[in-house]
Amino acid sequence: MELIFEFIFQFVVEILLQAFLEMLVELGFRSTADTLKQPRNPALSTIGFAILGAIAGGLSLLILPHSAIQDPDFRRANLFLTPILVGLIMMLVGTIREKKGQNLVHLDKFGYAFVFAFAMALVRYIWAA
Repeated sequence: MELIFEFIFQFVVEILLQAFLEMLVELGFRSTADTLKQPRNPALSTIGFAILGAIAGGLSLLILPHSAIQDPDFRRANLFLTPILVGLIMMLVGTIREKKGQNLVHLDKFGYAFVFAFAMALVRYIWAA
């Protein structure tokens, strides 16, 4: 039973860390939303979010240098599960913002949020001890 709670706690810590940092970035983009109204090239936007995610992953290593998940198999699973969950959370945030009539930014869409979170998770997977 204790193993199950430990497993759940480890994933929750990783999900919360990534969601928190992604929401901070989304807040930064929201503050400059008026300057970003022109349509952007989706390929360049995807590359940009991958770079920002990698930077966020590097910065997260300063906060939490060790992975909350110690088991190698669970760390590999986290590499894909957490970005999917964070992408869904950000998509939900975007849906709520859209219903309120607010302007959306790219991170309010699943694809861009997933790319950002995956790049962050990949950096943490490679360098977090």
